[in-house]
Amino acid sequence: MYAVIKTGGKQYRVTSGERIKVELLPHEVGAAISLSDVLAIGSADDLKIGSPLLEGVSVPATVVAHGRHDKVRIFKMRRRKHYQKRGGHRQHYTELEIGTLAA
Repeated sequence: MYAVIKTGGKQYRVTSGERIKVELLPHEVGAAISLSDVLAIGSADDLKIGSPLLEGVSVPATVVAHGRHDKVRIFKMRRRKHYQKRGGHRQHYTELEIGTLAA
């Protein structure tokens, strides 16, 4: 059984016990949260699809950690113009452990 959830402007296909990294959420480590933006839930033969969201369905999750992804290098250059610019970015994330899914 799997579910398709939406958080942080992205969609994730999750199963029970899976760990995923999502955009930073304002919850403490160890907090039990409920992800209510569920787009689909079920298995291959009985999949419930929302339009756009399923009503009354949520996916339980536990906040495992907060952190930052690896650095993404940014390099801009204009040829023959003596222009070079270097930079970097590290995006914050929240690691979630998905609980038991119930349709």
